Amino acid sequence: MAADRVAQVRARQFHPWDVTPREAARLQGDLRGMLRIEPFVGPPRLVAGADVAFSRRDDLVFAAVVLMTWPDCEPVATAKAVRAGTFPYVPGLLSFREGPAVLEAFGRLTARPDLLFFDGQGIAHPRRLGLASHLGLLLDIPAIGCAKSRLCGEHEEPGRVRGSTAALTDGGEIVGAVVRTRDGIRPMYISPGHRMDIPSAVVFTLAACKGFRLPEPTRRAHTLVTRLKSEMLGDKT
Repeated sequence: MAADRVAQVRARQFHPWDVTPREAARLQGDLRGMLRIEPFVGPPRLVAGADVAFSRRDDLVFAAVVLMTWPDCEPVATAKAVRAGTFPYVPGLLSFREGPAVLEAFGRLTARPDLLFFDGQGIAHPRRLGLASHLGLLLDIPAIGCAKSRLCGEHEEPGRVRGSTAALTDGGEIVGAVVRTRDGIRPMYISPGHRMDIPSAVVFTLAACKGFRLPEPTRRAHTLVTRLKSEMLGDKT
């Protein structure tokens, strides 16, 4: 089905990865000005979800990507990567720790997705450049950040039924939405990454939640990366 599509997903080389935390924070400020926050023109044909796991003992970074059809979210391909962690764990700079492994996994896909879901933040980030924004920009593919917890900002509690939302604001700016993806379950923190806006991110996230709290692309990616880490490390963490 993907014979007419780009043979490989390639990332643009806007910066080196071998940087200090101070240089990384400066790069975030530079890159945020390149983001395009705009409505997503769909529908997509293929979507992909990405997730990451770590081994603190071995300082390894595991990444998994699941490529799926839309709108039924049936898996059609997977890709994995394992790399040595070269960037320290610094809150707000996780894309510099996770990014190389995730991009390596995307580079192993044989079809180019039209929409990306990341287990992480988009612009709902202190410097407006979370994982979904950073990697969405480098891949130049519309991207959504689907985070399980809040990194910045304030919000009211959304209603208890699926589809209820509340604005996530930071410094007077609306940076995302707090979305109830299942009745009575803790909400998700949804924000646009790149080539995406907040309303579009909410609509596609809800459409991707097939009876679970997490969108199906990141839920499947989480299962895959957890299995990858377990197979390589056994009981080690």
